[in-house]
Amino acid sequence: MRQVFFSADDFGLTETVNEAVELANRKGCLTQASLMVAAPAAADAVRRAKMLPGLKVGLHLVLVDGDSMLGHARLPHITGPDGRFSANQAALGVRYFFSLAARRQLRAEIEAQFAAFAATGLELHHADAHKHFLLHPTIARMMIEVGRKYGLKRLRVPAEPPEVMAALGERVSLGERALYGWTKLLRWQARGLELPDQVFGIKWSGHMTRERIARLLEHLPEGRTEIYTHPATRRDEALLKLMPGYEHVVEFEALLADYHV
Repeated sequence: MRQVFFSADDFGLTETVNEAVELANRKGCLTQASLMVAAPAAADAVRRAKMLPGLKVGLHLVLVDGDSMLGHARLPHITGPDGRFSANQAALGVRYFFSLAARRQLRAEIEAQFAAFAATGLELHHADAHKHFLLHPTIARMMIEVGRKYGLKRLRVPAEPPEVMAALGERVSLGERALYGWTKLLRWQARGLELPDQVFGIKWSGHMTRERIARLLEHLPEGRTEIYTHPATRRDEALLKLMPGYEHVVEFEALLADYHV
């Protein structure tokens, strides 16, 4: 049996993202969104979410290339003077793994983001990690441990089957195959939580067009599939700066289409 649901990342990043999430839920196929609790438009996202009973909202845990909850004074080893996490994912990953001080601050920030989500009054439907940093073993362990304290029941493990992408004509590297193998360990770590069987949107991140989604649906494996997107109603200044190559409006329009599984 095949089940598919569509989700949106970066809810709360800008009002254009929030508007796209609202419209895609009201008029399209979007049923799930992941909230950046420390992002500039988080309050607007929460306000909209409370008016959308059909939208399931989870935490989009930000530990790279984004704003922190606790700020630089509390997180001097892992954020810049502006309180933001670096966009250098590899360097942060090394620090999170080897530095005891960084790990202490990391856990405090993870706690703070889950607490901030709880303070919104929204039900925590799921959690996932910005830029799939859940693939980092230290983050995975802490996120799952802290999440369970806050009632976490569902988690996105970014497992995009290489054989499906190959069938769609994409070249799949050895690194991508290795990461897919690594997700099997993450699934074991997350035992007891509800996980999608596969997730799509990694290879085509920022470019989930209507045509690509339609082709993907023809090749879906059995089980429960998450297709995640990055929609916005327009490319505002923040999106142009943070994700210059992404097709946010195209992805929003794709969520308004009618698909058949």
